[in-house]
Amino acid sequence: MTGVPASAAGGTSSANGAPASAGSGAASGGAPSGAMSGSASGGVPSGGVPAGGPSGAVEPGVPGGPKPARGAKVVAAAVNQASVWNIANFLTMLRLLLVPGFVALMLADGGYDPAMRSFAWAAFAIAMITDLFDGHLARTYDLVTDFGKIADPIADKAIMGAALICLSSLGDLPWWVTVVILGRELGITLLRFLVIRYGVIPASRGGKLKTLTQGVAVGMYVLALTGWLATLRFWVMAAAVVLTVLTGLDYVRQAIVLRRQGIAERMAASEETEA
Repeated sequence: MTGVPASAAGGTSSANGAPASAGSGAASGGAPSGAMSGSASGGVPSGGVPAGGPSGAVEPGVPGGPKPARGAKVVAAAVNQASVWNIANFLTMLRLLLVPGFVALMLADGGYDPAMRSFAWAAFAIAMITDLFDGHLARTYDLVTDFGKIADPIADKAIMGAALICLSSLGDLPWWVTVVILGRELGITLLRFLVIRYGVIPASRGGKLKTLTQGVAVGMYVLALTGWLATLRFWVMAAAVVLTVLTGLDYVRQAIVLRRQGIAERMAASEETEA
């Protein structure tokens, strides 16, 4: 008797050993019952690949998979933060360490030894150069840290303030120049903190030119210059004072505009909330 093939009857074929479910699924034109049962039970999908990937492991965070380990987010955030021990903060610390050395060299032998003044100028020049690079490195290579945000402006004001006070105490620079420059620097720093709730006042091109002019002028006064160079440094310092005052007034204007805009935005937001 030939009979009906086992695959068509729903049994097991003795010739090839194929499951009957595969034959029945193919005969009816539907999905194999093995695939149906796999998808229904939440195991292997119809493609034959486990839900978690080829290896069959379900990754953390995937729906239906295991939850991430406790504290994983905290660890990831700590790893992503820039280390305090980076090149930008190293340059900032170097600038802070140069301040006492600069003062000692400026005041050595009564403050009028040309050799000591030359060494003091070298320390001042290194501090000014590191000031140009540490901020750029921190922003370019994502090395910004809370320590750098606090230490960098302190180092800037410390080296400039030390140079101006030493020059005025030695009689090389009028005290009113020192008061104007330091008063402006401290005043603008305080103003930035007062309006930070409304936004950040960006550094302008005039402010950068002011910083460069101040550095050149103070550096020329630190050196024991005579003749036409001594006359030239007077005019460079005069330009630095003018830029100091003008950029200071511009920062005040920006702070007033920023505060007004912030207040207007808050009032508009509150009216929308009430409405």
